[in-house]
Amino acid sequence: MTQTPDHASARPPVLPVLTVLVASVREGRFGPVVASWFAEQARTHGVFDVRVVDLADIELPLALPASSPKYAGDAYPRPAGMAPLTRALAEADAFAFVTPEYNHSFPASLKAAIDWHFTQWAAKPVAFVSYGGAAGGAHAALHLENVLTELHAVPLRDRLAFARYLTAWEDGLPLDPAAAPLAKNLLDRLGWWARTLRTGRETEPYPG
Repeated sequence: MTQTPDHASARPPVLPVLTVLVASVREGRFGPVVASWFAEQARTHGVFDVRVVDLADIELPLALPASSPKYAGDAYPRPAGMAPLTRALAEADAFAFVTPEYNHSFPASLKAAIDWHFTQWAAKPVAFVSYGGAAGGAHAALHLENVLTELHAVPLRDRLAFARYLTAWEDGLPLDPAAAPLAKNLLDRLGWWARTLRTGRETEPYPG
């Protein structure tokens, strides 16, 4: 007996969505340069459907509602101008935070974006692409690890950090020849986590 091919199962899997988040909204910021380069690395890598979200384009008030986004869910009263961000976070299977380091931590704009949401982060991997002075934004990444763990996200051990970025980049590209191979290694691991956690979320709701 000839079996009818299962065309649905033969379809290639949908690529996991990687949202590259530009964290800085500061005047004269360097973040879009780093984000553009990293997004191109991710597209070339071929594992992700890559989308870039710039927090400078989002309404991000610092005053939060009395209720918690953890319990309010979709009913959480966010500003209308935040809707594109909320939708992007909900659709993402993985995140890459492109962040500078301000006073040994990460920008208030990124903290606001994080605090306005909760379930959108849960059971999803996060990679850090930081830039700064001598430390290359390492302190910002360390602080973000603590924050994101509280939100049940999965921060990756591997990171990209660009020290003394003002002299380490030229024409939108890092001068260090190791940058692209390091980005590939990071994306390899981020892809594994994105696929694995997406399968987990689809199989059983995360008990967050």
